[in-house]
Amino acid sequence: MFKKILNVRFLLALIIVVASFLRLYKLTVNPPSLFGDELDLGYQAYSILKTGRDYYGNFMPIHFHSLAEWRTPLYLYSAVPTVAVWGISPLGVRVPAAIFGILGVLAIYLLVREISRRESIGLISAGLLAISPWHIQYSRAGFEATQMLFFLLIGLWLFFKCINSKNGQYLWLSVFSLVLTPWVYSTAKLFTPIFMIFLFLLYRKEILAFPKRQKIYAVVAGLIVGLPIALSTLFGGGAQRFSYISVFSDPTTEGAIGEARLEDARARGPLVTGTSPLFLDRVFHNKFSYWGSTIVQNLLQPYSTEFLFIKGDSDPRQSVGLGEFYKVDAIILVLGFVLFFAKFADKKIKYVMLFWLIAGVIPAALTVDGGNHATRLILILPPLIFLISYGLFAFNKILPRKFSPVFWGIYVLFLLIGFLGYQHTYWVHYPYTSERWWHAGFKESFDYIKSMDSQYDRIFFSMQGEPVYIFFAGYYQYPPDKWQQGFPFKSTWVDGFGRISYIDKYYFGSPNDGASIYDLPKFITNKDLYLAVAKEVGPNLIIDPGNVPNGLKLLKAIPYPSGEPAFYIFTGTRD
Repeated sequence: MFKKILNVRFLLALIIVVASFLRLYKLTVNPPSLFGDELDLGYQAYSILKTGRDYYGNFMPIHFHSLAEWRTPLYLYSAVPTVAVWGISPLGVRVPAAIFGILGVLAIYLLVREISRRESIGLISAGLLAISPWHIQYSRAGFEATQMLFFLLIGLWLFFKCINSKNGQYLWLSVFSLVLTPWVYSTAKLFTPIFMIFLFLLYRKEILAFPKRQKIYAVVAGLIVGLPIALSTLFGGGAQRFSYISVFSDPTTEGAIGEARLEDARARGPLVTGTSPLFLDRVFHNKFSYWGSTIVQNLLQPYSTEFLFIKGDSDPRQSVGLGEFYKVDAIILVLGFVLFFAKFADKKIKYVMLFWLIAGVIPAALTVDGGNHATRLILILPPLIFLISYGLFAFNKILPRKFSPVFWGIYVLFLLIGFLGYQHTYWVHYPYTSERWWHAGFKESFDYIKSMDSQYDRIFFSMQGEPVYIFFAGYYQYPPDKWQQGFPFKSTWVDGFGRISYIDKYYFGSPNDGASIYDLPKFITNKDLYLAVAKEVGPNLIIDPGNVPNGLKLLKAIPYPSGEPAFYIFTGTRD
């Protein structure tokens, strides 16, 4: 027995070491840069660190007011210590995601072991999550997803520990952990309450049999942690994010309905000016049918082979484009699903897994492009990992013993091929294919401008690409107390630019409508700097610096990792 325990601990420790390496190795290098949301998070954490307020001046908020949306707070607060140590940098912003990603590997081991009563299935689950492309992707950037999964998995582990021990000792901790998940990411605001209600209804006899004191502690923990985030979501800014991304507020809805009704009219014959849709056109094509069709598609798409095993999320920040799982697991997942519902002894655990798989996609299904949005869908990652793990375990059990080494040899070989292919793509191709999505080039541009700052009277930042406010604030580490006083910024008229916003000597805008960078020499001097987006210039000035517009001096060309131009820094030539 002692030897078996040592073996389990050694294997688990090895898995944790592998998970740690895959999440921490060259974290400052790949992904290739901090994208806007990461910088926003870092600057909010920096503002809290320096002033106790977000960058809009709200004191210790429950939802953070950011440039484009309201953000859930827990990951952001957890980044305050790392930003204090490493500043607004890849380590400062990403280390919390990596840490919670590593802890999530331990958490899934504990949960799966508890519900399956098998060390081996727990270890397989931990091993698969450790090398999961889906989980690695979100552990290496400033995403909230790994923190949310950790609290979800730990909460469920504690819950089932209470159920199995029948004493309710950890019930309040389970509730506390579960109710923290809406503090981390918005999809949990819908998923966690309905999942907790489901668990209560399914295990109500066991829960009601717990000591009264444990139940009171659990209710109090739930209210203390849950009420503030619930009230802020319902009556504060927390609900605004959903209004931006909801299928019910999708601005393309009316156009899609109109096009569908027009197609019906075309099918009836030549169009006549002023043609109005018929009754049946309105019956088949209206906002309710459009919303319903979109939601159903979003409910089914997450379980498609294209999303899970072929392409994954189409956003290069959220996937390398090879599928969220390795292709060999497609067969094992089907096996696991069949064998789990056919052979697993505990019926209630079957209901839990089935409900988890269905409810886990509902929050994403209610959003635009939610059917393949890996961030919003990551709630279903743990049950899918469990089913694959159970499939491996159960299929091995029904195989004749002499075929077991062959089965494991074939599986490990194909898994290794998939893993090495993913690692090759991630480290060799991904930094270049995703460079624009990670907003590469901004840091180098701002670092250079900061080094030259004192020599210039006015510094202009082009707004023809991404809005640069947060890049300026983050990379300059602009004093948050001054930012809070000045943001949103005032505007002023600047010749050649029109009315643009500014703070101190920093101006945010591009040449007037109808003008171009080639008109700038009329308006800027050798005491001005202009950060230009490469597309404003046209010619590649890295290859041919002789094409610099007359009247401008190119101080620095900033390339993407691929070598393509990203930004140019100009000054004027006249006094």
